Amino acid sequence: MKKSMVNCGVILLLLVSVSLTGCSKTEPVKEEMPRVRSQVVNLAASGQEAAYSGEVRGRYETQLAFQVSGKILKRSVELGSVVNSGDVLMEIDAKDITQTVTITSAQVASAQSQLSLAEANLARYRKLYEEGAVSHMQLDQFQNAYEVALANARQATAQYTQGANQLGYSTLLAESAGVISGIHAEAGQVVSAGQPVITLVTDGEREIEIHVPENRIDEMRNARQVRVSFWALPGVTVEGTVREVSPVADKVARTYKVRISLINPPPDIQLGMTASVAVADSSGQQAVYIPLTAIYQTGDTPNVWVINDGIVSLRPVKAGVFGDGRIQILEGLQQGDVIVTAGVQKLREGQKVRQ
Repeated sequence: MKKSMVNCGVILLLLVSVSLTGCSKTEPVKEEMPRVRSQVVNLAASGQEAAYSGEVRGRYETQLAFQVSGKILKRSVELGSVVNSGDVLMEIDAKDITQTVTITSAQVASAQSQLSLAEANLARYRKLYEEGAVSHMQLDQFQNAYEVALANARQATAQYTQGANQLGYSTLLAESAGVISGIHAEAGQVVSAGQPVITLVTDGEREIEIHVPENRIDEMRNARQVRVSFWALPGVTVEGTVREVSPVADKVARTYKVRISLINPPPDIQLGMTASVAVADSSGQQAVYIPLTAIYQTGDTPNVWVINDGIVSLRPVKAGVFGDGRIQILEGLQQGDVIVTAGVQKLREGQKVRQ
């Protein structure tokens, strides 16, 4: 009995030992091969084309305003109206100005009457002086009275002319043929002298207005090629030239306004159209532009992951300007290099990846 129990215990221990031995076996861990997004470096495309959205504007845009203050009585144009030189655009209440003109007109009549009287008196006393009936001092008094009356008449006439001009200023006229692109005041509104009320775009040359960040200003000034396309005109591309770069940045957006002149624009281009301006860099420096997501920063050094035979390695690069989600690489990459453009933070040196 005891021997049988001992044999059973020995067999049980053997089974447990075999079981534990089997559990201690470890299967080899498969190396993780993450899938990454990649891009082939092409130095032939070194001339970057930065794209900017803009708007079709007129070469000459005039902010029209009344030269006198008053309440607007009538607006004769609508947004987009085509006008000719001399057309009436707005009118303001001229009642007070008319009263001023009436007053100055009466002052002119009074001054002319005083001048006529002074002139007659001077002629009479000059004759009396020649006959020896009056002294030279009396003649000088009437000569002075005449000169004062003449000055008063000239002053009254000038005031009347000024009032008449102001009466004419109560009507706002188009200074040239063009299109109304902005209306900034309505009938019933009281405006001050010089306050812009209408924007008039003069007929003629059309331009594109864009806004450029400060790190692209030099590139814009030296642009070797500017191409303009239009959202509303598929397939239409127009060559352009940089005509004007604002020397001062916008206080809010901190961008610089740039005007692009169009070369031989088609007649279908209308004011306010949305335009896309592609500017080719003329620096001549060999470089490539890659997505910002491809940069792996270690300290102060930018790096990129380069794929070679399915294995990634970290390579330091020299970065240039950046914008629009891309960054310029000046040194560190060669033609045909394959780089990782997404998921760079999850990689390690020598890791295998799938593309």
